Order: sequence, then C-alpha cells, then structure tokens
Amino acid sequence: MATSEAGTGRQTGPVLGTPDDFPDRPERRGRFVVHVVIAILCAVCAGGWGYVMWASKGNTEVIDQVIAFDTSRGDSLQITFEVVKPSGRAAVCRIRAMDVDHVEVGSREVNIPAGEGYVRLTERLETSSRATSGDVHYCYLV
Repeated sequence: MATSEAGTGRQTGPVLGTPDDFPDRPERRGRFVVHVVIAILCAVCAGGWGYVMWASKGNTEVIDQVIAFDTSRGDSLQITFEVVKPSGRAAVCRIRAMDVDHVEVGSREVNIPAGEGYVRLTERLETSSRATSGDVHYCYLV
C-alpha cells in the first residue's frame, strides 16, 4: 500500500523536485545574431530620427530672434526682430501673427538684401483679426 508524505505531516524533499528531476535545457543557437539585428535596427532608427531633426531645423546659417511685438491695434501687428546671416548673401524671412487660439491671422515674407550680416527690422503686418502674438516663422538664404 502506498503512503503519502502529506499524511505524516512532514516533508522530506523539495515540493517541485530537485534539479536532477528535470531534463537539461535545450541549447539555444542564434541568440547573438538576434541581438546584433536588434542593435542594427535601433542604430538605423536613431540615425534616421537624428537626420529628421537636423533637416527640420532648416538652414542654420540664418539666425532670427524676435525682440518685441505690439498688438495694441486690432487690425495689425508691429514686430521688431533681428537677423544674423552671412553678409554677402540675401535672405527671406516669413513673419506671422497669431490670435489667442494660435491660429495664424496674418503673414508676410520680408526680403533682407545682401550687405550687412546683422539686421534689425521693425515691420507692420496687417491682420484679419486681433493678434495676440507675433513671430518669425522661418528665415533662409537666397
């Protein structure tokens, strides 16, 4: 007749068994190759994302900065901004006005002739409704 250890109230061996009770783990091949493929994919994705971020910045030879804007008039915006560029090249900058919901209510391109490398401009921009802010959307060399 078979007896159980549960009936005696004490346990003499491990519940799940000993390591010798289980079969050997099968040998895994190709793990290194999988890790190398994952590393290459990550590097390609990171490089692609870096290129997208670099390309979205545009031409970094022109630096623009808004100094001030005046929104006191309901039908226009006065914006003062400065541009730093190579002195021998002309540039085009697009200025824009936005309302309280960040909707563009006016925009215009400003041509900056070749000559000086640092230019400070004050421009008046007509708007379709009351503007709350103004900025330089982009500048690039022509």
